[in-house]
Amino acid sequence: MANLFGWLNNAGNLHNEAPKSPWGSGSGGNGGGSGDGKGGSGGGSGPRNPWSFPPEGRRPRPGGGGGGGNGGGNGPFDDLLRRVGGGGGLPFPGGARLWMLVIAGLLAIWVIFTSFHVIGPRERGVVTTLGRYSGTLGSGIQPTLPAPFQLVDVVDVGSVRTLKFPESGANLMLTGDQNIVDLSYSVNWYIADAADYSFQIKDPTETVKDTAESAMRAVIATTTLNEAIGEGQGRISSDVQAGMQKILDEYHSGIRIQSVALTKAAAPEQVDDAFKAVQAAQQGAQGARNNANGYAQQVIAVAQGEAAEFDKIYEQYKAAPEVTRRRLYYETMEQVLARTNKTIVEAPGVTPYLPLPGIRPDAGKAQQGDQK
Repeated sequence: MANLFGWLNNAGNLHNEAPKSPWGSGSGGNGGGSGDGKGGSGGGSGPRNPWSFPPEGRRPRPGGGGGGGNGGGNGPFDDLLRRVGGGGGLPFPGGARLWMLVIAGLLAIWVIFTSFHVIGPRERGVVTTLGRYSGTLGSGIQPTLPAPFQLVDVVDVGSVRTLKFPESGANLMLTGDQNIVDLSYSVNWYIADAADYSFQIKDPTETVKDTAESAMRAVIATTTLNEAIGEGQGRISSDVQAGMQKILDEYHSGIRIQSVALTKAAAPEQVDDAFKAVQAAQQGAQGARNNANGYAQQVIAVAQGEAAEFDKIYEQYKAAPEVTRRRLYYETMEQVLARTNKTIVEAPGVTPYLPLPGIRPDAGKAQQGDQK
């Protein structure tokens, strides 16, 4: 501060001192001049150092009146302040009016940049008035009071965020049948209420992460291993999504869970080979059961067809027993004789020559073999 006042003192002296050549003769120049224009004798001869302070008697007074030997005045710093306040001889044109224009311009810029907010179509602006929530702004250019009276926090509500579990390594969970399963899954979520999202929870991402892990372990604890790695994955995803949404709604978090997807469900790596062998055996047993069921269905269908045919014949037998009995006899003999060789002899009283080995090819071959 002492250096500042010293510099101002030097500046005032240099500005008020009459121009003089530092290398001139220096004989008898007018000192400061009085009100009538007459100056006192300067005194001294020879060149003077231009950077040294002038004698006390030559320092000008604020009123501009004489220097002479009176000394007087309020000092150069007070004179500088007086000039900035509107006196003559300012180093800047305009004086106080210039400073007022600069301050007004800065104030206008501050008001414009803190009172108008550009909100994107996928964004919402959360407005706080003196630190208290007062509303939510939609998309577009929205006006508010200037800061710090009203502040706007822009929240992206259109983007879908994704969390993947686990970030690295295995994610082992205990199933309902006391087995261990290694699960990997992802959770997609977005912001449904910007105000709740901003004020109700401290760390939204960590909250969603903890909620997902809690809900998944709760669902797996009621699920068997076969369901977790097989046909039960769709039910697991829907149950976890519903459980997460219920917890987040209780927190008033303003977050909506879009989907939960299982990306991996397998036995732990240490027992994976044995588990695959068990799965192969289970699949083989299931295949054998399927074949047995298919054969049983085929036999049952044949038996049902025969029973239906017998029922039809019985209905005909009740209507005409003799005719039906003879028809059954003929049909049966037709089926039997169709599979044997036949010889028909029509001449009565004549005994024809019957080549019996020829009639029975197998017997002929046997007889020829015996002869050989």
